[in-house]
Amino acid sequence: MTAETFDVRVQLEGPGYLGEAVGHLDGQVLFVDYGLPGEEVLAEVQQRKRRFAHARAVAVLTPSPHRTWPPCPYFGRCGGCQYQHADYAYQLTIKQEILTEQLRRIGGLTDVVVQPIIPAAVPWHYRNQIRLSTRRSGELGFVVRHTHRVLPVHYCRITQPPINRLLALLQGRGAGLHQVVIRYGARTGEFLIQPAFPDLPDLPTGQPYYHEILLGRRYRVSAVSFFQVNTRPDFRALPAAIRAPWLADRQGFYSQADLLALLVLDRLELTGREVVVDAYCGVGTFTLHIAERAHYVIGIEESRSAVRDAEVNAAGLDNVRFVEAKTEVALPQIREKVDAVVLDPARVGCAPPVIEALLALRAPKIVYVSCDPATLARDLRLLVQGGYRVTDVQPIDMFPQTHHIETVVTLRGE
Repeated sequence: MTAETFDVRVQLEGPGYLGEAVGHLDGQVLFVDYGLPGEEVLAEVQQRKRRFAHARAVAVLTPSPHRTWPPCPYFGRCGGCQYQHADYAYQLTIKQEILTEQLRRIGGLTDVVVQPIIPAAVPWHYRNQIRLSTRRSGELGFVVRHTHRVLPVHYCRITQPPINRLLALLQGRGAGLHQVVIRYGARTGEFLIQPAFPDLPDLPTGQPYYHEILLGRRYRVSAVSFFQVNTRPDFRALPAAIRAPWLADRQGFYSQADLLALLVLDRLELTGREVVVDAYCGVGTFTLHIAERAHYVIGIEESRSAVRDAEVNAAGLDNVRFVEAKTEVALPQIREKVDAVVLDPARVGCAPPVIEALLALRAPKIVYVSCDPATLARDLRLLVQGGYRVTDVQPIDMFPQTHHIETVVTLRGE
């Protein structure tokens, strides 16, 4: 491996998994940040390893017709966004291509059709939370890509405006802190700022939790509990991919998080008689909506704070049970006959014992929600080898301007 830098002209051929474009250098795969497929660029090679190298585009010699001017002054230094230099329609095309290729190459799923990705209504100002790193001077910012350096940031184009207004108030006040988290309920107007800032008496900070509303249901979310990121509602028609025959009104104010939950419910096709397991259930984001349409739901979650939130959120429902445990521990202990399983693991996907437990449980249907195509493809391969078949692959863009790809996959037992 070498860290010596040098410039090279390179023809970029396709999209990379983490938002780069891919070319070749002396027979070696070259991942180029901030380039686009089809472009010829001057790339600064920053790192070479045995099988591949990393570079960044420093000049575009032949631009892609999809290239656009990134509106954020931090783009190219901040590590949060990878695609601001591509028009939004092309971002969706890239994500569709990456997902299809990962399923083919890693999952061996050559005959699976990936449905058109569901776009965001507005691909900016959607995030309901940010995690800021700090400088010793107290400045708040994001980490520069491929480094540990903190880039001070005063405004984030993919974050909801109320959070940006708070960022302006807190900027420069982070001395002595490691990180600062700001979370916002788009439908409730509530904030959570952690840790507390004792020198700001006029601004409440240090809240233990905040609330958000998803498809009409109110959720408590503690400071360390996970919740969906894209919660800003926009007026839109429901995508055709969400059949949801029980919905009389096909248009209204929906967030991407609403659409994701509707996708899961739609693919479950509940009749009211089913027993459903919701693994990695968090604060009950899917669990509670499933409970409204199923006979009984078992939520599995290893985070104690999330389980406490979920129990509060489930008030009024008597057909829900939460199990505080790792999924690989809880699944084999389920004695009920299970009709469907919902999986929503972290980026690392399902641990091997989870796959083994799923194959032993033999639920007729699995709905797998993934934010990482590579680990999704790996797990699907194992489930298919174990007797399941993939019947539907539906991506939805929860993270515009970034390389992250959210996908809902439906599997049925043979």
